[in-house]
Amino acid sequence: MDTITLWPLAALAAASLLVGFSKTAVSGANTISLAVFAAVLPARESTGVLLPILIAGDILAVLVYRRHAHWPTLLRLFPAVAVGVVAGTVFMLWADDEAVARSIGAILLFMAGVTLWRRRARPEPPPEDEDTDAPSRGGRLKARSYGVLGGFTTMVANAGGPVMSLYLLSAGFRKLGFLGTSAWFFLIVNTSKVPFSVGLGLIDAQSLLLDAALVLFVIPGAYLGRACVGRINQKLFDRIVIGATVLGGLQLLLR
Repeated sequence: MDTITLWPLAALAAASLLVGFSKTAVSGANTISLAVFAAVLPARESTGVLLPILIAGDILAVLVYRRHAHWPTLLRLFPAVAVGVVAGTVFMLWADDEAVARSIGAILLFMAGVTLWRRRARPEPPPEDEDTDAPSRGGRLKARSYGVLGGFTTMVANAGGPVMSLYLLSAGFRKLGFLGTSAWFFLIVNTSKVPFSVGLGLIDAQSLLLDAALVLFVIPGAYLGRACVGRINQKLFDRIVIGATVLGGLQLLLR
């Protein structure tokens, strides 16, 4: 990492700015940041460098949207996410970068397709200011499935954003509830991943030194996202999230 030149460093700075924007405006858009980090740095090591950047963005998002979280949804997700994180840690012990990227890319594309199909069959959406996530049996099963997959993908490639974005959209969350629930979810989950990443050798003193320089770019990105989110209507918001998921999946599948 001590051999990074100016242009790759500029690309990492732009990707860090996008992390801040995605955390306060369009969750899931930071799959682009994931792609940039993996292109500039060795793919495996890039996950350790990116994690503290994501946590910084999560803190800013929680400061902005903390009152809009739906805690019953979070409490339903966390046990399944823990299973996924442990499974992802085991997977990281033997899987190479190509296997990780392609498997996650295929999963994201499949889930984007399922979400689009479900949205076409869904009845009239809830009002703009209403957040819904009915605790039905089907809802609990969906939470467990997405939770395990979200924990797995966030551990192996910091790619849990698109997974949880699809879950929250499919559950009927509107913008503020979506962003508030997502902010708390990723602050808690990403922080819990730190010991696993240190144990795998993905976070060390050298990676943290690079993080110290890049985290400064997260703040203006978060401010820009907060300024833009009120100008994005709900339908456009949903389409951007799904589009970012598809692009991220294709990038991981075809890299």
